[in-house]
Amino acid sequence: MTRTDHRGDAITGATETALSSYEKAVGELQRYIGNPFETVDAAIAEAPAFTMAHLLKAHLFLSGAELPGVAAAKEAVAAAKRLPANEREKLHIAAADALIEGEYERAEARFEDILTRYPRDALALQMGHLFDFYRGDARNLRDRVARVLHAWRSSDPGYHAVLGMYSFGLEECGQYGKAEEIGCSALALEPRDNWAHHAVAHVLEMEGRRDEGVKWMASRETHWATDSFFSVHNWWHYALYHLDEDREAEALRLYDGPIRQARSTVMLDMIDASAMLWRMYLRGIDLGSRWQELAEAWAPVAEDGLYAFNDVHAVMAFVGAGRQDMVEKVLASLRRTLDRGGSNRAMVREVGLPVALALSAFGRGRYGETVEQLRDLRPIANRFGGSHAQRDLLDLTLIEAARRDKQTGLLRNLTAERIAAKRHPAPLALRYREAA
Repeated sequence: MTRTDHRGDAITGATETALSSYEKAVGELQRYIGNPFETVDAAIAEAPAFTMAHLLKAHLFLSGAELPGVAAAKEAVAAAKRLPANEREKLHIAAADALIEGEYERAEARFEDILTRYPRDALALQMGHLFDFYRGDARNLRDRVARVLHAWRSSDPGYHAVLGMYSFGLEECGQYGKAEEIGCSALALEPRDNWAHHAVAHVLEMEGRRDEGVKWMASRETHWATDSFFSVHNWWHYALYHLDEDREAEALRLYDGPIRQARSTVMLDMIDASAMLWRMYLRGIDLGSRWQELAEAWAPVAEDGLYAFNDVHAVMAFVGAGRQDMVEKVLASLRRTLDRGGSNRAMVREVGLPVALALSAFGRGRYGETVEQLRDLRPIANRFGGSHAQRDLLDLTLIEAARRDKQTGLLRNLTAERIAAKRHPAPLALRYREAA
C-alpha cells in the first residue's frame, strides 16, 4: 500500500503512528514552536524505515546555519540513503547533500525541482524559503511561494504557513500593504504562526509605525512568546521599536530580559543580541559588561567560517568587548573561506569581509575607513543574507561613521535618504539631519 502525507504526496516506510508524529513535527517547524527534533525522533523510533522522517531531521539540523548541525544532518541523510526512496525523496536527499556541501544555489534548484512537480511539498517550500532568506533573495522569498499558491487550499494543513511565508516575501519586496493583509490572514488561521507574526512586525518596522508595533507585540504576546524557538527574534523586534523611539531604558530591559537572559548559544539568538547591542553602541549607550558576556558566547564559534552573516555579528561582539584578538581570528577565518568552494565564498568576498573590516575600523576609531568600506557596499549587501531590517545596521554604522568623521555632505545626503524611506522617520534620523 502506498501511503501519502497529509497533503497527498507519497511517502516511503511510514506507519500511521509515525506519520502522525512526522506531521506534528512539520507543523512545529512551520509555526516555530515546540521541539520538532524530539517529535521527528519519535516518528523515526516508531518507523525506522520512514525515509522522509530522516530527511526532515536533516533539514531541521541544516535550518540553523550552524556547523554542528551540518555534521548531524550528514548522519541523518546517510540514514535516508540506506532506505528505499521515491522520486521526491531522492530530490530531498540531493537538496540536503547540497546544503551540507555549502552549495546553497544548487540546493535551491533542487527544492524548486520538488515544488515544480510536487507544489504541495510543505518541507521543500519551508526550506527553500528559509535559504532564500539566508541568501538575501527577496524576489524568491516572495515568488517561490507565489508559484505554488495555486495548488493550496485554505483547508489544507499548514496553509497558514504558506501565507506567512508569502507575507514575509511581500514585505522584503516592499509590498507592505499586501504583506500586512496576508500576514494577518495567516494569523487568523493560526495565531501561533511565529513567522507570520514576524512578517507583520517587519512591515511595521519598515514603515516606521513603531508605536503600532509595540501595541501589536503586546496584544499578541501570549501567541509568540511562549514555547517558541523564534521568540528571541520577535523580542528583538519589540526592543527595536522602543529603541527607535528613544526609549533606550526599555530596550535595555528587554535585552537583559527575554533577549539575553537565557545566555543562549543558538546562533540566531546571538545574532539578535549582537545586532541590538551594536545599535546601542552606535548611540553611545553605556553597555557595561554586556559585550563581554556576548563575546564569550561567540568565542567558540569564531572560526567556524560557515556563513558570513554569522561571522559579521561575531565581529560586532568582539569589537564591542574590545577583543581585537578575536576580531583578527574572525578576519583570518573569513580570508580562509576565500580559498574554499561553496556559496559562502562569494558572500564573504562581496560583503562579509568588507563589512567585518568596516566594523573593526569603527571600533578603532578609523571612521573614514568605515565609510570607505561601507559606502558603495549597500546596493549588494543583500548578497550575504538577512532581512532589510537586519541589514539596516550597515546604514546606521555608515551614517554614524560619517558623522564622527565630519563628512557633512555625506551625512546630509544619507540622512535625507533615510527620512524619505519611512512613512514615520525615527527621532534619531531627525537628529542626524540637524547634525548635518
